[in-house]
Amino acid sequence: MSSTKTVSPLLHPHTDANGTVGSIALRVSTVPLKRNHTLDKHEHFEVTPSIGEEFSGVQLSDLVHADNKDELLRDLAILVSQRGVVFFRKQDINVEDQKILGQKLGELSGKPSESTLHIHPTTEFTSPKGDQVTIISSERRAEYYRRDESRLASRQWHSDITFEPVPSDYAILKVHTNPPSGGDTLWASAYEAYSRLSPEFARFLEGLEAYHEAGFFNEAAKAYGIDLRTGQRGSPLNKGEHLSAVHPVIRVNPVSGWKGLFVNKEFTRRILGVSRDESDFILDYLNRIIANNHDLQVRFKWSVNNTPGVGDVAIWDNRSTFHSATYDYGKSLRTGDRVVSIGEKPYFDPSATTRREALGLDPWH
Repeated sequence: MSSTKTVSPLLHPHTDANGTVGSIALRVSTVPLKRNHTLDKHEHFEVTPSIGEEFSGVQLSDLVHADNKDELLRDLAILVSQRGVVFFRKQDINVEDQKILGQKLGELSGKPSESTLHIHPTTEFTSPKGDQVTIISSERRAEYYRRDESRLASRQWHSDITFEPVPSDYAILKVHTNPPSGGDTLWASAYEAYSRLSPEFARFLEGLEAYHEAGFFNEAAKAYGIDLRTGQRGSPLNKGEHLSAVHPVIRVNPVSGWKGLFVNKEFTRRILGVSRDESDFILDYLNRIIANNHDLQVRFKWSVNNTPGVGDVAIWDNRSTFHSATYDYGKSLRTGDRVVSIGEKPYFDPSATTRREALGLDPWH
C-alpha cells in the first residue's frame, strides 16, 4: 500500500492547518500508482508518442462486469492518467454502466470518498438520462449557446469544469451519432505542455494560482429558462450559483505523479499575484503552447456507426489534458453521452517529477 500525506496549506490553497476543507480530508498519494498491465492482452497501440492510446477487440461493458473488474478498471485508470486519453471503438456500453465506470475509475485510483459524478450546472431537472449524464447534442448547442463567437477554433481548448472548486478527474464520452465527415475531437497533453516551459519560467509559474470562471453558463440558463443547479454538483464544495474557483497554475496528477499545466482558454480568466497586463500576457503564451504545438496533440475521428446502441468511446484525464471539439459539420446531427467524475482538489507538490523524467526521455528542446 502506498503511503499518504496531508497536503500542506502552503501547497494546497484554501485548506486549514490540518489539510482539510470543512470536514473533507484532502489527501494524496506520495507514490504514483503502477499498472499491472492486465489490459495488455487486448490489441492496442499508441496513437502518438505524447498522448493517446487506442484499443480494439475489447468491450468496456465486459470490463465493468468482469470477475476481476476492480483490477482491470484500476489499471485502466492508471493508463488513462499516463496516456492522457484512451479510445475504444464500437462500444455497446450503456449509460448506467458508463456511470459505474466513471465513478470506479476515480475510486480505484484514490479519489476522495466525498467525490461522486458531476452534475452540470445547466443540466435540466427533466433531463431524460438523469442528473449525472451530460447529453452532447449539436442541436442543443445551437439552441443554448448562441453567444458572440470568436472566429478562432482554438478558443475551444479546455479541461472540463475547472470552474468548480473540486474539478474532474476522469471523463467518458460515447458518441452515438456522428456526421459522415467532421466532428473530430482533439486532445492535448498538459504534461508535454509543461515540458515546453523553460526551467526558470516553470519555477515561476509553480508559485502562482489562477482564477477560473464560467459565468456564461449563468447567462445561458437565464436566457433559456433553465434552473441552474445550485446544489451539490458531485462534491460538497461544488455548489451555489457562483461558478468560479482558484487553482494552481501547475498541478500534480496524483495517479501518475507528474506535473502538468492547469490553465485553459475556456475557463481561466486571471493569473493571481501579477498585474492584469502580466496575467493576460502569461495566459496568452500558455494557451498558445497548447494550441500551436501539434506534436503534443492527438486528433480522434469518431466512427459513423449504424448499429443502435454502439459508438466509439473516449476516456480522458481532465487533470492532465485539454480538449477541443471541431464544429465543422454544419447542420449535421452529432449526439453523445458524457459522464464526468469529480476528483480531488488541485494541488502542487514541488517534489513531483515530470513525464519526461519519469519515462527517461530527454528534456524537450
